Amino acid sequence: MRGAAWHARIACGDVVGSGFLVTGRLLLTCAHVVRKRGRYPVTVSFPHARELGEVSATVVVHGGWAGADTDPGDVAVLELAVDEDIPLAPARFAPHDTAYTEPYPKLVSYGFPKDYDEGTLAEFQAVSAQLIAGEWLELVTWHGHGQPIVDGFSGAAATLPDGRVVGMVTAALGTSPEVRKGRMLPLDVLARYWPGLAELVPVAGLGDDDPRRLYDLLRRAAADPGAGHDPNRLYLDAVGPFGPPLPPGGFPSLRAAADYVRWEVPDPDALPRFTDRLAGLLGGRPALPDRAAPDATTERAGPAWSPVVVEIDHSGAGPDQVTVEVSAYRDGRRRPVGARRLPRTGVRAYVQSRIDEAVAHLAPAADELVTFVLPREWLNEAVAHWECGADDSTPLGCAYPLVVTDRARHHSGRMRHQLRKKWQKLDTGGGVEVHRVECGTRERPPSLRKRLWDGDAPLAGFAAPPTATRPLFEVGLTVPVPVLLWPRTGTPCAVHEDTPRAETARTDAPGAGKAGGSGVPGGPGNPGGPGSPHEDASCPGTAFLDRLTAAVADVPPAELPRHVMSLRLTAEAADEPERHWARHLQLLWDDPRCFPETGASLHSPVA
Repeated sequence: MRGAAWHARIACGDVVGSGFLVTGRLLLTCAHVVRKRGRYPVTVSFPHARELGEVSATVVVHGGWAGADTDPGDVAVLELAVDEDIPLAPARFAPHDTAYTEPYPKLVSYGFPKDYDEGTLAEFQAVSAQLIAGEWLELVTWHGHGQPIVDGFSGAAATLPDGRVVGMVTAALGTSPEVRKGRMLPLDVLARYWPGLAELVPVAGLGDDDPRRLYDLLRRAAADPGAGHDPNRLYLDAVGPFGPPLPPGGFPSLRAAADYVRWEVPDPDALPRFTDRLAGLLGGRPALPDRAAPDATTERAGPAWSPVVVEIDHSGAGPDQVTVEVSAYRDGRRRPVGARRLPRTGVRAYVQSRIDEAVAHLAPAADELVTFVLPREWLNEAVAHWECGADDSTPLGCAYPLVVTDRARHHSGRMRHQLRKKWQKLDTGGGVEVHRVECGTRERPPSLRKRLWDGDAPLAGFAAPPTATRPLFEVGLTVPVPVLLWPRTGTPCAVHEDTPRAETARTDAPGAGKAGGSGVPGGPGNPGGPGSPHEDASCPGTAFLDRLTAAVADVPPAELPRHVMSLRLTAEAADEPERHWARHLQLLWDDPRCFPETGASLHSPVA
């Protein structure tokens, strides 16, 4: 304490208190010490530097204290009326939780009670880490005798024996021999009212430059608000899968998220992770420089997509009742966001209300993939056309890469295993062939199944919606074909409207049982038959498959969700969107490596 010249005596009218210098011309004190500032000047003197005399000061930050003893925000920042910084070293700070870390240390304050114009000292300690009303730490005198905390100590720094500051004294609770207590604001609460303090307080285990670097980055981000960096995603990325969840309502700013990580998250690595992630987003020092780059054997171990999953299932409570679960995948783990049983008419609004929250759980640089896991009869639902929300009419399929998948297939161990093997092969190649299921085809389901297996098909394209090709479409779902594409709308065209459908086609037709269906008109062995791509260009289904084949010819299957989003954007921007061939394009895309934990449903008794 011998060299602590930064202790200050604050006077305003007949009120005398204490304060402490935090920069060359700024001091902290209590708002109630300067409550008469409108009628009387505020003066500051330094008992260890009497040669400076009394210096005028003005209040530049007020914590919002309303006047009662128990009102919060009893904080004021004073600025000295000087042209240059005064020649005194400001206070040094300890990490914010030092005052209430076991064993609780002795704390010392320098105050100015009545008849002590030169000042005197009081010794005390924190009673507990528990805040009173979310604001104060309670103090008790170090000994049962000696100087208690009384008027004149308000605004005094609470210091460790080595002189580092851990808080500010705000009130005395009793001065009788039986009650010698007081209250102080710890550093994290002080920073709530004056955010500039956060840059002066060190972080345990980090160097002095680390907090400064963080707040420099936050100022850079604030200067470019249009960059759209999501504080909720940065927070979740910093705290990891087992960290504290987002507080209700999330964070209004990056600064709020950073302060929450700093003051409220116990993980010592969370703040450096937050800083590094933010630096990476702003083009500064690369995020996580100590993480080794993936080698050649791991860089293709799985897709880069980060799914947001909307899973819909029959609830069992009635034919119109379904259970909707929304979750996000991050670091290989499923993070539930919400689940609710709803009538079918309420599903869209519930999904709209939860999508944004789910996306916030993803890593900041993640490529989001909205995946609807649907019962089979829902696969043709126009989910890509659902609006993002009540205040945003953008179709979901134009805001995110969006795919659907079949719920039974999604949870099938056989299909997941076989699809993983299929994707491992696809990772090494480029574009793939579209295995076409033509309009009006008489190909039998067993023939299509063999064709897809024999061709090791990665992608099947259907010329008509599932309602028009049900048996063939279900074959596509039960064979490990990773990608299915079809038009959601349409009916048999005039060319094929009299052609027997797959549901009623004769199974004893000549050649029906031959390998590859070579004797079936319109089958793969008879390209000139009804429904072939060369039969009649006026067939909408044939035209759809021709356009689809050309559109995906050079696109790797892993990139199809992004490519289909581009097609949807193009269709929406067309002069006549309904006439664009991709307007109602539906994409079933299924890579089980994106969903490492299918697990039990949230509404399951064992979830």
